[in-house]
Amino acid sequence: MDTTLDPLSTSLLYDEEDGNETSTNLFEQPDWQVALWAIAYSLIVIVSIIGNVTVIWIILAHKRMRTVTNYLIVNLAFSDASMATFNTVFNFVYALHNDWYFGLGYCKFQNVFPITAMFSSIYSMAAVAVDRYMAIIHPLKPRLSSTTTKVLIGVIWTVAFSLAFPQCYYASTNFYFPRTVCMVEWPDDYGGKHQYQIAVIILIYLLPLLVMLVTYSLVGRRLWGSEIPGEASNHYQNQMQAKRKVVKMMIVVVTTFAICWLPYHIYFILGSFNRDIYKQHYIQQVYLSIFWLAMSSTMYNPIIYCCLNQRFRSGFRKAFQWCPLIKVSEEDNMELQNMRTFHMRRSYHTETTSVVVRNHVNEAEDTTSKLIKA
Repeated sequence: MDTTLDPLSTSLLYDEEDGNETSTNLFEQPDWQVALWAIAYSLIVIVSIIGNVTVIWIILAHKRMRTVTNYLIVNLAFSDASMATFNTVFNFVYALHNDWYFGLGYCKFQNVFPITAMFSSIYSMAAVAVDRYMAIIHPLKPRLSSTTTKVLIGVIWTVAFSLAFPQCYYASTNFYFPRTVCMVEWPDDYGGKHQYQIAVIILIYLLPLLVMLVTYSLVGRRLWGSEIPGEASNHYQNQMQAKRKVVKMMIVVVTTFAICWLPYHIYFILGSFNRDIYKQHYIQQVYLSIFWLAMSSTMYNPIIYCCLNQRFRSGFRKAFQWCPLIKVSEEDNMELQNMRTFHMRRSYHTETTSVVVRNHVNEAEDTTSKLIKA
């Protein structure tokens, strides 16, 4: 029986040498520390849910935003918001008290959903990277359609659930007076459990990051490796600038994700080789810090979109226009309109302006002719 929870969970104190479980919580903290951690984790949940739900609304409510890349961003936002909602608080409470209050059903859910959501998040980012690669390096080859993208998202979630299912299957709750623990009771084959953990880290972290490193390196060399010709048309220059901005935004998203999750994976890799680290008196503070950093990855993306993308910035202004400090301009409205409406409005504005100018010219000519006759 294994009493150490796998990645995206926490651990029960257990002494393998004498087989005795601890019956008291050795990780009690003063109230002020608990309060600070509670505020820190609450910040993640609030910012992540509000930010990612707003991103989903911006894309789905505005036809111009419904692109292949943005459908994948919707899936990424949904995964992040779900992770913040269903994992962050419950795992924080368990890490804080080392006592599972939420029953067997949620114990199983807690051991399958975080891996599923993380897999969905990072492979959505990888799909965006591949889509950008095809659009920029091979612009004449067929690209993903909206329908194919939706099917791809379904496949990502199916594969993610299949990968996480063993943790759900072996998850159980046990009572060690006076505490209940949620853990994964792997079969006695320690090698199988160890191989599974390594495979999970490779599949939900290292492999997709490698794919994105290669694709964005090639895309970056194409976009930034050569200067835009001076005689290039304004349309071509605008296209290149737009592509650079999208790629730069996604590189920041991927880099942020990688940095946030790196300490977490290192923590569990070290723990799989030396379980004694879970018994150190400082390990709870280390885990809470590392887990906070990992979960904070769910709240950064909306901030990145808002800072680096004009359309998302306009969308956030529209979403929060009820706030007295936020003003929505005509430019913000135009950014989110579909292209046909935008061109019709611009055409109407141009025609109206030309009519006014012609009227002024005609009036001036009439006045001049009258003066000459006089």
